Amino acid sequence: MTTLNRPQSPHFTIYRWPLTMVLSILHRAAGVALSAGFLVLMMWLLAVATGEADYVAFQDYMQTGFGRLALIAWTFAFFFHLANGIRHLVWDAGFGFEKHQTRVSGVLVIVATVVLTLAYWLAL
Repeated sequence: MTTLNRPQSPHFTIYRWPLTMVLSILHRAAGVALSAGFLVLMMWLLAVATGEADYVAFQDYMQTGFGRLALIAWTFAFFFHLANGIRHLVWDAGFGFEKHQTRVSGVLVIVATVVLTLAYWLAL
């Protein structure tokens, strides 16, 4: 039996994701993370409204390792979504990027996100 030399379907081992695709997926994931974070914000407001004991319990939970990690992740998602949204606004305003400029702006989004998140948490 002869084997035909057919192209393989694109999958993770042979297909490299472009940065723009990764940023698009992460932008959507950041939006979902922000929505989940707003539920935590609502729980905080409910704890404030129901009394000091509930507020202290909520604060104690948010001071744990998991609570801190969740807050840092939420902050990272916020700054990523913000920076990528600004990038999209510039793109949609008609300042069209060439291919290399799109990659540079994507890298700038990642750098800005990391710098802003670190600056925020170091300022606290």
